[in-house]
Amino acid sequence: MYQPQIEQEQQIESILAPFGRFGVELGLERIQRLLGALGNPQQRVPLVHVAGTNGKGSVCAYLAAVLGAAGYRVGRYTSPHLVSWRERIVVNGEPIATQDLVARLNQVVAAIDPSQPSPTQFEVFTAAAWLHFAEAGVDLAVMEVGLGGRLDATNVVDVPLVSVIISLSREHWQRLGPTLADIAREKAGVLKPGRPAVIGPLPAEVAAVVQARLAELGCPAVWPEPAVALGEGQARYGSGNEAITYPLALLGEHQLTNSAIAIATLLNLRAQGWSITDDAIAQGMGQARWPGRLQWVTWGQAAESYPLLIDGAHNPAAAEVLRQYVDSWWASQIRKPAGTAWLMGMLSTKDHRDIFAALLRPGDALHLVPVPGHETAAPEELGAIARSVCPDLAQCEVHNSLRDGLLAIGQASAQLKVLCGSLYLIGHFLATERYEDGEGQGR
Repeated sequence: MYQPQIEQEQQIESILAPFGRFGVELGLERIQRLLGALGNPQQRVPLVHVAGTNGKGSVCAYLAAVLGAAGYRVGRYTSPHLVSWRERIVVNGEPIATQDLVARLNQVVAAIDPSQPSPTQFEVFTAAAWLHFAEAGVDLAVMEVGLGGRLDATNVVDVPLVSVIISLSREHWQRLGPTLADIAREKAGVLKPGRPAVIGPLPAEVAAVVQARLAELGCPAVWPEPAVALGEGQARYGSGNEAITYPLALLGEHQLTNSAIAIATLLNLRAQGWSITDDAIAQGMGQARWPGRLQWVTWGQAAESYPLLIDGAHNPAAAEVLRQYVDSWWASQIRKPAGTAWLMGMLSTKDHRDIFAALLRPGDALHLVPVPGHETAAPEELGAIARSVCPDLAQCEVHNSLRDGLLAIGQASAQLKVLCGSLYLIGHFLATERYEDGEGQGR
């Protein structure tokens, strides 16, 4: 990250830092009070609300890209960011300018009532997003739930255009509840009376919970089937004369499901009167980008450079998606040298054992590093867990830094090298390392 960019981030951090001490505290009273003091900007922004354990970001990327291709001015709000806070608030593909973000944050901070409980950092930032979208005059916003749904700071619109629930697995159970049914009830909190919903494939025990909530609220719902892969990066959604063929820009078989959810949402908007042609869908789907998830880069210099697959894989469900892609990659290779070289770091709060169980195979090499600047799991402790999960690892080493780990796996004979385990680690890589992306574009 070059110096002016560092200074810009420090300016943003200086405003947000005082609110970091309040941590994560679910609830709507603080955000509603704050938005009220700002003139309720959320009431001026039509909303597509996207919830789920995994897949939210890519579905938001698809939706925003297509709506932009259709000629709309569209806001996109996602979290967390990889490199810059500015990534979270995007209008027509452009992250919010630093001076605009600073101005919005200062407006929000000035509106806080000191006599009331302080909003959290996420609530302050979400209020800034609502304010920016309203002031920027977006036609609609695509907003990703931060945590859960029912009590999330984004859940302040009573009449969303469409509510989307993409997936559900056991993550953040400490805050959302110990069972999948508990988590399902929290995610289903984004559903609103009589408003359309698009629901992805869910485990049977939670599908029943969501279905009951849909019926209770009278929500017309679509449960789209995955798209069909046509080869050469093309997919098809629907059948017969209503089928839509489009380029699938994001990697992984799971994108057949995510892209189908996005198109079902777009068709719902079309039915509500939004002008979204099949051509705009094809154009936008091909233009969608979502960095740090199944992204190929080349790291290193000259003869010592090597291809590297980077992916967050920060929970068991995401790790299973990565493993599925790795398996398909190996199946496509003519030469199959044994083993994959994994470079991993994880936060202390994650399900380490389940993530390792999803990813590791006998003969693999594992290199472990800390996640800088965050509550990292100790690499030595991760190594002990990994060896108990997969005793037949060819190698299991600990390194002091990401750079040391990158140099180490560069020496590995494995044909496939993967950096994963934490979106924060991926963000650190993108911010500090020199690389070329999968299309050969340097940074």
